[in-house]
Amino acid sequence: MTSATRNARRTLVGLVVLMFALAGGMAYNVYVKHLPWTPGLALDLKGGQEILFAPSHADGSDVTASDLSQAIDVMRRRINGQGVSEALVTTQGTNILVSIPGVPDPATLALVEKSAQLQFRPVLYLAYPPTWNDPLPDLSPATDPYASVANGNHSSYASITQDTIDEWNALDCSSAESIATIRLDGGDPTKAFVTCEEDPDGTGSTTKYVLGPVDILGIDVAKATSGPSSGGKNSYMVFLSFTSAGASEFTEVTRRLAQFPHDGTSVRDRFAMVLDGLVISAPTVHQMIPGGEAQIYRDVPPMLRAEAELLANELRYGSLPITLTEQTSSQVSALLGQDQLKNGMLAGLIGLILVVFYSLIQYRALAAITVGSLVVAGSLTFGSICVLSGLLGYRLSLAGIAGLIVSIGITADSFIVYFERVRDELREGRTLIAAVDHGWQRARRTVFASDTVSLLAAGVLYVTAVGNVRGFAFTLGLTTIIDLIVLTRFTHPMLILIARTRFFGDGHRLSGLDPRLLGRGVTYKGRGRVELAPQTLAERKAALERGGRS
Repeated sequence: MTSATRNARRTLVGLVVLMFALAGGMAYNVYVKHLPWTPGLALDLKGGQEILFAPSHADGSDVTASDLSQAIDVMRRRINGQGVSEALVTTQGTNILVSIPGVPDPATLALVEKSAQLQFRPVLYLAYPPTWNDPLPDLSPATDPYASVANGNHSSYASITQDTIDEWNALDCSSAESIATIRLDGGDPTKAFVTCEEDPDGTGSTTKYVLGPVDILGIDVAKATSGPSSGGKNSYMVFLSFTSAGASEFTEVTRRLAQFPHDGTSVRDRFAMVLDGLVISAPTVHQMIPGGEAQIYRDVPPMLRAEAELLANELRYGSLPITLTEQTSSQVSALLGQDQLKNGMLAGLIGLILVVFYSLIQYRALAAITVGSLVVAGSLTFGSICVLSGLLGYRLSLAGIAGLIVSIGITADSFIVYFERVRDELREGRTLIAAVDHGWQRARRTVFASDTVSLLAAGVLYVTAVGNVRGFAFTLGLTTIIDLIVLTRFTHPMLILIARTRFFGDGHRLSGLDPRLLGRGVTYKGRGRVELAPQTLAERKAALERGGRS
């Protein structure tokens, strides 16, 4: 057995392990989370609940378009944080319309209705993974090395009780359920609070906090904007202004926090900005800041423009005492329904049949690898979507199904490029084993470049779009990655193995790799001379003998 054969078999075994892992994930969703074997469907295919809210200010002032836009952004993050994808949050006149797929649980509905709460709390303790699940150390006034600074204020350990310790031990910042509970609770402003860092990009929370009682409320924020900092052209900061009442409180808070050391031995020189119970930023206070004007920046790594704009928007929205009053709530049927779902699946099936039919005509027995590649790609795609449906709450929309249909063409294009490269090598007179090796070297560059462009396009579309378009971008990106996996982990290893069989290696007329049926290749010999590449085994042998005598 050659090394190429051993490597091909190992690769196929790795693919089988991956498929079993996806099957295990699906079984976990079914038997542990009690979800169906099929992926969840989005609002356009399954229906859901539609809630109309009327926003208002506590002081009776008019709600502006900017207020509505910021409220919609926060509500989208809340719903997606609950694991509900493809939810729609839009304006309807001066109201906000929320459409949630399926039957949302009471926690999701309560979170949607909740007004944003911005709080400023002092940091008492924090931990990063993996130590954030360790027991909370002894944080009592008797063990406080800075008791003289913290005595009688919200930076004191006196606010930490047994309830705080129990909350620390119970909180798992990697759990979506825990994050949802924090958002719903928000914390008692007069007590210590255990919470996590907000996860705006979906990569997971990175910090777990014990915070003191609230020092300043969001209603005392007058203005929050972002702009370039003096740290460089790619460095940005947030400019924060407080009301007259908030300015005096902020001065006292910064005076207190600035007395703690800034050498890394303590984290109590930081104050946490908490929105909906989660920390959105926890900057360090280096000195007392009078006048109620503050600048929030980061040196390493510098704060990017998008980060600064997001933080400014969160602070600005959190300072607005917007109240959402439910006007109507009703169940809505699927906007497109089962007929459209069946039509979409039928379109995909027709496309699949056409690809298989073309492969049989063009590649004969080699079409078996084509069919196998499509079956493996379909299995990986279905398993991935089902696992993501349980893990992230992903829901499949009609736009997502369109992305799956497009993936059939992407997969077919990849193996067509590969097969044609191999046949080109056969036309040039190489043996099948050599043709597979050389054809792979040439084909993979083309396929990788094509899939990279598709993946980049899907990524840009996912970031810039909203609603169902993101579903299309997501499935397009997912299936593009799966196409690369199938090509490198199934199609190529299988071609290596069949090239060593007599049926394909000897160029049977039904193999699809018979040099006599592929046409002659032409090789340029110099000085205007060309030579037809040998086709039969006898011609190849004679050509090799001529090459040996020259």
